[in-house]
Amino acid sequence: MDEPHRVRIAYLGPAGTFTEEALIEFMGTRPYDGIPRPTIEDVLTDVVIGSSDYGFVPIENSIEGTVTPTLDAMIFRFRLQIYAEYILPVRQQLIAAKGARLEDIHAVYSYAHALAQVGRFLRDRLPRAELHHTDSTAEAVRLVADAKSDAIAAIGPKRAAELYGLDVLIADIDDHAANSTRFLLLNNDTIPRPTGDDKTSIVCFQVEDRPGSLLSILAEIASRGINLTKLESRPTKTGIGIYCFAIDFGGHIAERHVQEVITDLNRYLGHVKFLGSYPAFVNQKHHSEANSTIDPLVGELLGQIESSRPTQ
Repeated sequence: MDEPHRVRIAYLGPAGTFTEEALIEFMGTRPYDGIPRPTIEDVLTDVVIGSSDYGFVPIENSIEGTVTPTLDAMIFRFRLQIYAEYILPVRQQLIAAKGARLEDIHAVYSYAHALAQVGRFLRDRLPRAELHHTDSTAEAVRLVADAKSDAIAAIGPKRAAELYGLDVLIADIDDHAANSTRFLLLNNDTIPRPTGDDKTSIVCFQVEDRPGSLLSILAEIASRGINLTKLESRPTKTGIGIYCFAIDFGGHIAERHVQEVITDLNRYLGHVKFLGSYPAFVNQKHHSEANSTIDPLVGELLGQIESSRPTQ
Protein backbone atom coordinates (compact mmCIF):
# COMPACT_ATOMS: atom_id res chain seq x y z
CA MET A 1 0.00 0.00 0.00
CA ASP A 2 1.38 3.38 -1.01
CA GLU A 3 2.17 5.84 1.76
CA PRO A 4 0.08 9.05 1.76
CA HIS A 5 1.70 11.97 -0.04
CA ARG A 6 3.59 14.33 2.27
CA VAL A 7 3.26 17.91 1.15
CA ARG A 8 6.55 19.37 -0.10
CA ILE A 9 7.22 23.02 0.71
CA ALA A 10 10.21 24.89 -0.71
CA TYR A 11 11.40 27.82 1.41
CA LEU A 12 14.17 30.40 1.45
CA GLY A 13 17.07 28.59 3.09
CA PRO A 14 19.41 27.39 4.29
CA ALA A 15 18.20 25.93 7.59
CA GLY A 16 17.89 28.58 10.28
CA THR A 17 16.30 31.43 8.32
CA PHE A 18 13.35 33.40 9.67
CA THR A 19 11.48 31.89 6.72
CA GLU A 20 12.07 28.39 8.08
CA GLU A 21 11.05 29.53 11.57
CA ALA A 22 7.82 31.02 10.19
CA LEU A 23 7.11 27.87 8.16
CA ILE A 24 7.55 25.66 11.23
CA GLU A 25 5.09 27.82 13.19
CA PHE A 26 2.67 28.03 10.27
CA MET A 27 2.52 24.27 9.71
CA GLY A 28 2.27 23.40 13.41
CA THR A 29 1.73 19.65 13.80
CA ARG A 30 0.86 19.03 10.14
CA PRO A 31 3.44 16.73 8.47
CA TYR A 32 5.45 18.17 5.57
CA ASP A 33 8.85 18.02 3.93
CA GLY A 34 10.65 21.37 4.01
CA ILE A 35 12.99 21.96 1.08
CA PRO A 36 15.51 24.79 1.61
CA ARG A 37 16.43 26.70 -1.54
CA PRO A 38 19.18 29.33 -1.85
CA THR A 39 17.11 32.17 -3.41
CA ILE A 40 13.51 33.33 -3.69
CA GLU A 41 13.67 32.69 -7.43
CA ASP A 42 14.68 29.08 -6.78
CA VAL A 43 11.77 28.61 -4.37
CA LEU A 44 9.23 29.79 -6.92
CA THR A 45 10.83 27.81 -9.74
CA ASP A 46 10.52 24.64 -7.64
CA VAL A 47 6.76 25.17 -7.44
CA VAL A 48 6.34 25.91 -11.15
CA ILE A 49 8.20 22.78 -12.26
CA GLY A 50 6.47 20.59 -9.68
CA SER A 51 9.47 19.75 -7.50
CA SER A 52 7.54 21.27 -4.58
CA ASP A 53 3.81 21.57 -3.93
CA TYR A 54 4.15 25.00 -2.35
CA GLY A 55 6.67 27.79 -1.91
CA PHE A 56 7.07 29.82 1.27
CA VAL A 57 8.70 33.24 0.94
CA PRO A 58 8.89 36.63 2.69
CA ILE A 59 6.86 39.42 1.10
CA GLU A 60 6.78 42.35 3.53
CA ASN A 61 8.52 43.67 6.65
CA SER A 62 6.98 46.13 9.09
CA ILE A 63 10.15 48.27 9.08
CA GLU A 64 11.62 47.97 5.59
CA GLY A 65 8.44 47.38 3.60
CA THR A 66 8.04 45.10 0.59
CA VAL A 67 10.54 42.36 -0.21
CA THR A 68 10.83 43.41 -3.84
CA PRO A 69 12.51 40.22 -5.18
CA THR A 70 9.37 38.31 -4.13
CA LEU A 71 6.86 40.85 -5.40
CA ASP A 72 8.60 41.41 -8.74
CA ALA A 73 8.96 37.68 -9.32
CA MET A 74 5.23 37.21 -8.70
CA ILE A 75 4.30 40.12 -10.97
CA PHE A 76 6.66 39.64 -13.89
CA ARG A 77 8.15 36.15 -13.96
CA PHE A 78 5.80 33.60 -12.40
CA ARG A 79 2.09 32.78 -12.57
CA LEU A 80 1.57 31.50 -9.05
CA GLN A 81 -1.26 32.06 -6.60
CA ILE A 82 -1.17 32.98 -2.94
CA TYR A 83 -2.69 30.23 -0.82
CA ALA A 84 -2.10 31.67 2.67
CA GLU A 85 -0.19 34.32 4.60
CA TYR A 86 1.61 34.22 7.94
CA ILE A 87 3.11 36.98 10.10
CA LEU A 88 6.13 36.28 12.30
CA PRO A 89 7.55 38.63 14.97
CA VAL A 90 11.24 39.07 14.14
CA ARG A 91 14.11 39.48 16.59
CA GLN A 92 17.55 40.07 15.09
CA GLN A 93 20.73 38.97 16.88
CA LEU A 94 24.39 39.90 16.43
CA ILE A 95 26.02 36.48 15.96
CA ALA A 96 29.72 35.69 16.05
CA ALA A 97 32.24 32.95 16.82
CA LYS A 98 32.43 31.75 20.41
CA GLY A 99 34.67 34.08 22.38
CA ALA A 100 34.52 36.93 19.86
CA ARG A 101 34.38 40.48 21.22
CA LEU A 102 32.41 43.41 19.82
CA GLU A 103 35.53 45.54 19.45
CA ASP A 104 37.12 42.88 17.22
CA ILE A 105 34.29 42.85 14.64
CA HIS A 106 35.35 44.46 11.35
CA ALA A 107 32.69 43.10 8.99
CA VAL A 108 29.00 42.21 9.30
CA TYR A 109 27.07 39.93 6.92
CA SER A 110 23.33 39.52 6.42
CA TYR A 111 20.34 39.79 4.12
CA ALA A 112 19.82 43.40 2.97
CA HIS A 113 16.50 43.78 4.81
CA ALA A 114 18.03 42.47 8.04
CA LEU A 115 20.91 44.95 7.88
CA ALA A 116 18.42 47.77 7.37
CA GLN A 117 16.33 46.62 10.33
CA VAL A 118 19.32 47.12 12.65
CA GLY A 119 20.79 50.21 10.99
CA ARG A 120 20.78 52.33 14.13
CA PHE A 121 22.54 49.62 16.13
CA LEU A 122 25.22 49.24 13.47
CA ARG A 123 25.82 52.99 13.29
CA ASP A 124 26.05 53.31 17.09
CA ARG A 125 27.95 50.15 18.03
CA LEU A 126 29.84 49.12 14.88
CA PRO A 127 30.31 52.35 12.91
CA ARG A 128 33.51 51.17 11.15
CA ALA A 129 32.37 47.67 10.25
CA GLU A 130 32.00 46.82 6.57
CA LEU A 131 28.53 45.60 5.64
CA HIS A 132 28.09 42.68 3.22
CA HIS A 133 24.86 41.36 1.68
CA THR A 134 23.96 37.66 1.54
CA ASP A 135 20.98 35.78 0.06
CA SER A 136 19.52 35.12 3.54
CA THR A 137 20.20 35.67 7.23
CA ALA A 138 21.05 31.99 7.78
CA GLU A 139 23.47 32.06 4.85
CA ALA A 140 25.28 34.91 6.64
CA VAL A 141 25.45 32.89 9.86
CA ARG A 142 26.76 29.85 7.99
CA LEU A 143 29.40 32.01 6.32
CA VAL A 144 30.60 33.24 9.74
CA ALA A 145 30.67 29.67 11.05
CA ASP A 146 32.75 28.48 8.08
CA ALA A 147 35.18 31.41 8.37
CA LYS A 148 36.15 30.59 11.97
CA SER A 149 37.19 34.21 12.51
CA ASP A 150 36.59 36.54 15.45
CA ALA A 151 36.62 39.53 13.10
CA ILE A 152 33.29 38.95 11.35
CA ALA A 153 29.71 38.70 12.54
CA ALA A 154 26.24 38.06 11.14
CA ILE A 155 22.80 39.49 11.74
CA GLY A 156 20.22 36.74 12.00
CA PRO A 157 17.94 34.50 14.08
CA LYS A 158 18.87 32.89 17.37
CA ARG A 159 17.95 29.52 15.83
CA ALA A 160 20.66 29.94 13.17
CA ALA A 161 23.29 30.66 15.84
CA GLU A 162 22.32 27.44 17.62
CA LEU A 163 22.36 25.38 14.40
CA TYR A 164 25.84 26.55 13.39
CA GLY A 165 27.44 26.52 16.85
CA LEU A 166 27.93 30.27 17.24
CA ASP A 167 27.29 32.76 20.04
CA VAL A 168 24.72 35.52 20.22
CA LEU A 169 27.05 38.42 20.97
CA ILE A 170 24.23 40.92 21.52
CA ALA A 171 20.55 39.92 21.52
CA ASP A 172 17.47 41.68 20.14
CA ILE A 173 19.22 44.50 18.28
CA ASP A 174 16.25 45.55 16.12
CA ASP A 175 15.77 49.30 15.74
CA HIS A 176 12.04 48.85 16.39
CA ALA A 177 10.53 46.42 18.90
CA ALA A 178 7.47 45.79 16.69
CA ASN A 179 9.58 44.25 13.91
CA SER A 180 7.62 41.56 12.05
CA THR A 181 7.65 39.93 8.62
CA ARG A 182 4.76 38.70 6.49
CA PHE A 183 5.23 35.48 4.53
CA LEU A 184 3.25 33.94 1.67
CA LEU A 185 2.49 30.32 0.89
CA LEU A 186 2.27 30.02 -2.91
CA ASN A 187 1.03 27.28 -5.22
CA ASN A 188 0.28 26.84 -8.91
CA ASP A 189 -3.48 27.11 -9.13
CA THR A 190 -5.44 26.09 -6.01
CA ILE A 191 -7.72 28.70 -4.41
CA PRO A 192 -8.73 28.12 -0.76
CA ARG A 193 -12.42 28.29 0.04
CA PRO A 194 -13.71 31.62 1.38
CA THR A 195 -13.70 31.92 5.17
CA GLY A 196 -15.53 35.20 5.60
CA ASP A 197 -12.28 36.96 6.50
CA ASP A 198 -10.15 36.84 3.37
CA LYS A 199 -7.82 38.90 1.22
CA THR A 200 -7.46 39.16 -2.53
CA SER A 201 -4.27 40.30 -4.26
CA ILE A 202 -4.14 41.64 -7.81
CA VAL A 203 -1.84 43.64 -10.06
CA CYS A 204 -3.29 46.39 -12.25
CA PHE A 205 -1.44 47.13 -15.48
CA GLN A 206 -2.09 50.24 -17.54
CA VAL A 207 -2.15 49.45 -21.24
CA GLU A 208 -2.13 53.19 -21.89
CA ASP A 209 -1.38 56.17 -19.65
CA ARG A 210 -4.62 57.90 -18.65
CA PRO A 211 -5.12 60.89 -16.32
CA GLY A 212 -6.64 59.76 -13.03
CA SER A 213 -6.15 56.03 -13.64
CA LEU A 214 -5.11 55.37 -10.04
CA LEU A 215 -8.09 57.36 -8.79
CA SER A 216 -10.35 55.24 -10.99
CA ILE A 217 -8.86 52.04 -9.57
CA LEU A 218 -9.46 53.23 -6.02
CA ALA A 219 -12.98 54.38 -6.86
CA GLU A 220 -13.90 50.95 -8.26
CA ILE A 221 -12.80 49.35 -4.99
CA ALA A 222 -14.29 51.95 -2.65
CA SER A 223 -17.65 52.10 -4.43
CA ARG A 224 -18.28 48.47 -3.50
CA GLY A 225 -17.39 48.96 0.16
CA ILE A 226 -14.19 46.92 -0.18
CA ASN A 227 -11.39 47.62 2.31
CA LEU A 228 -8.05 48.38 0.65
CA THR A 229 -5.22 46.93 2.79
CA LYS A 230 -2.16 47.61 0.61
CA LEU A 231 -1.29 49.61 -2.49
CA GLU A 232 2.15 49.75 -4.07
CA SER A 233 3.42 50.90 -7.43
CA ARG A 234 6.16 48.98 -9.21
CA PRO A 235 8.02 49.94 -12.40
CA THR A 236 7.04 47.65 -15.26
CA LYS A 237 10.64 47.64 -16.55
CA THR A 238 9.44 48.79 -19.96
CA GLY A 239 10.29 52.50 -19.66
CA ILE A 240 10.68 55.45 -17.32
CA GLY A 241 7.45 56.44 -15.59
CA ILE A 242 5.54 53.28 -16.57
CA TYR A 243 4.15 51.62 -13.45
CA CYS A 244 1.75 48.89 -12.40
CA PHE A 245 -0.10 48.76 -9.08
CA ALA A 246 0.02 45.80 -6.67
CA ILE A 247 -3.12 45.84 -4.54
CA ASP A 248 -4.38 43.82 -1.56
CA PHE A 249 -7.98 44.22 -0.45
CA GLY A 250 -10.53 42.48 1.72
CA GLY A 251 -12.74 39.81 0.19
CA HIS A 252 -12.58 36.62 -1.86
CA ILE A 253 -12.93 36.03 -5.58
CA ALA A 254 -15.85 33.69 -4.86
CA GLU A 255 -17.81 36.76 -3.73
CA ARG A 256 -19.72 38.62 -6.44
CA HIS A 257 -18.60 42.13 -5.46
CA VAL A 258 -14.96 41.04 -5.75
CA GLN A 259 -15.64 39.42 -9.13
CA GLU A 260 -17.30 42.64 -10.26
CA VAL A 261 -14.41 44.88 -9.24
CA ILE A 262 -11.84 42.63 -10.97
CA THR A 263 -13.98 42.40 -14.11
CA ASP A 264 -14.49 46.16 -14.30
CA LEU A 265 -10.83 46.94 -13.61
CA ASN A 266 -9.77 44.47 -16.28
CA ARG A 267 -12.17 46.10 -18.76
CA TYR A 268 -11.03 49.63 -17.91
CA LEU A 269 -7.28 49.04 -17.65
CA GLY A 270 -6.76 46.34 -20.26
CA HIS A 271 -5.17 43.77 -17.95
CA VAL A 272 -5.42 42.70 -14.30
CA LYS A 273 -3.26 39.87 -12.95
CA PHE A 274 -4.87 37.79 -10.22
CA LEU A 275 -2.40 36.77 -7.48
CA GLY A 276 -4.83 34.92 -5.23
CA SER A 277 -7.65 34.94 -2.69
CA TYR A 278 -6.68 33.51 0.69
CA PRO A 279 -7.51 33.65 4.42
CA ALA A 280 -6.32 36.73 6.26
CA PHE A 281 -3.68 35.95 8.89
CA VAL A 282 -6.24 35.92 11.73
CA ASN A 283 -8.06 33.07 9.98
CA GLN A 284 -5.19 30.63 9.45
CA LYS A 285 -7.15 27.69 10.84
CA HIS A 286 -9.05 27.60 7.54
CA HIS A 287 -6.03 27.61 5.23
CA SER A 288 -5.94 23.87 4.53
CA GLU A 289 -9.41 23.73 2.97
CA ALA A 290 -8.73 23.46 -0.75
CA ASN A 291 -11.06 24.77 -3.41
CA SER A 292 -13.64 22.19 -4.47
CA THR A 293 -16.91 24.12 -4.46
CA ILE A 294 -16.05 27.61 -5.75
CA ASP A 295 -18.55 29.15 -8.17
CA PRO A 296 -17.75 28.05 -11.77
CA LEU A 297 -17.95 31.72 -12.75
CA VAL A 298 -14.63 32.21 -10.97
CA GLY A 299 -12.87 29.96 -13.46
CA GLU A 300 -14.52 31.78 -16.32
CA LEU A 301 -13.46 35.15 -14.90
CA LEU A 302 -9.84 34.04 -14.46
CA GLY A 303 -9.86 32.77 -18.03
CA GLN A 304 -11.04 36.16 -19.27
CA ILE A 305 -8.31 37.93 -17.29
CA GLU A 306 -5.64 35.59 -18.67
CA SER A 307 -6.85 36.07 -22.24
CA SER A 308 -6.56 39.85 -21.85
CA ARG A 309 -2.86 39.62 -20.91
CA PRO A 310 -0.83 41.65 -23.43
CA THR A 311 1.62 39.66 -25.54
CA GLN A 312 5.28 40.54 -25.04
